[in-house]
Amino acid sequence: MLAAMPPTPPPTPAPGDVRVRDRGDACPGALRLHPADDGRLARLRLPAGRLTPPQAEVLARAAETLGDGRISITSRGNAELRGLSEDCGADLASLLAGAGLLPSPTHERVRNIVASPGAGLDGLGHADVQLWARDLDAALCAEPRAASLSGRFLFVLDDGRGDVAGLGGDVSLIAGRNGSVRLLLGSRAFLLAAADAVRAALAAALAFLNASEAAGTGAWRPHELPETHVPDWAGALAEAGITAEPVPVPPPAVSPPPAPGPLGDRALHVLAPLGRLTAAQLRALTDGAGELRLTPWRGVVAVTASGALPALEAHGLITRADAPGARVTACTGRPGCAKSLADVRADALAAPPGPLPVHFSGCARRCGHPRGTWADVLATGDDSYLVDGVPTSRTALPEAVTKARTTR
Repeated sequence: MLAAMPPTPPPTPAPGDVRVRDRGDACPGALRLHPADDGRLARLRLPAGRLTPPQAEVLARAAETLGDGRISITSRGNAELRGLSEDCGADLASLLAGAGLLPSPTHERVRNIVASPGAGLDGLGHADVQLWARDLDAALCAEPRAASLSGRFLFVLDDGRGDVAGLGGDVSLIAGRNGSVRLLLGSRAFLLAAADAVRAALAAALAFLNASEAAGTGAWRPHELPETHVPDWAGALAEAGITAEPVPVPPPAVSPPPAPGPLGDRALHVLAPLGRLTAAQLRALTDGAGELRLTPWRGVVAVTASGALPALEAHGLITRADAPGARVTACTGRPGCAKSLADVRADALAAPPGPLPVHFSGCARRCGHPRGTWADVLATGDDSYLVDGVPTSRTALPEAVTKARTTR
């Protein structure tokens, strides 16, 4: 089934003004398809990016039979299908539900959980937060009020290595030594036992909903709340029976994502060219794999043996940090997006290598850009760009992008 999408949201308020949202967020889901120039778009939430091989096969089949044959990986490790027809909603829902990918139709857009993809695989980190992600997903789906969270509310579970800690979570759990965890909630932080991590994350999300309802501003995320309606984080934790010690917010401990290649001795990390997998590439990743984990870096961790890398490279996947296309991303661009001023994906495919990530955007919204430091390539017309703010013609892009990726 298709749900109507609201119009373009109002502009960002001026500094100091309270944002008031008078409608729900327009995030697409698996049951709420978004109209685009290349057809309907479905976004499937995959907590911690996890797919079993049978689920990956269903996703590949849905892309082939209902969409354009590709699966996009989002910056939260979710999956998108594009090129869907207007009347495919029931068929898509049936396929996904049959594969266990829609455990709760009422909660399907709020299952935004990013977790360290290498947790439990390579000996790094302090806890297997992949297990936390599964428990948190079950807890969210079992809590009726959680369905009121916006499709943009984000839970981040970092195993202590710092790979996902900087992704801007609304509720972040950072695993520590000796069974401890830090719960980060904007300008507040609490130290608690790892055994209470999942219950604490849910309690914090419900505390936000309480504050949002009291404020009456329709806030989607905690930072949008007025200063007079800060959630009672400590009270919510105490009410849930969780012992939590207020502590200073630690300085950011952000680490770069793992390079493409082996991840420990039983997993692989590969990147999808421009964040999109063909159905054939997705199937190749399942060969011999126990599970797949889509990553916020638009890649996949395949829990398998490292000997599969040559075969995956032959399928066009990025398996080396110095390979063409590594750390290059782009928005949808033309012809899929009406707002785009250029076919940025075609230009991104020719991007020269460099140590910094680079993102090609078709308009000033810069959809899907990476977090942290990155080279910014913004289309301003059919044949013109701004590269880190410098006007650049299409013919001069290679030289300008090379400089932007190496001079920070």
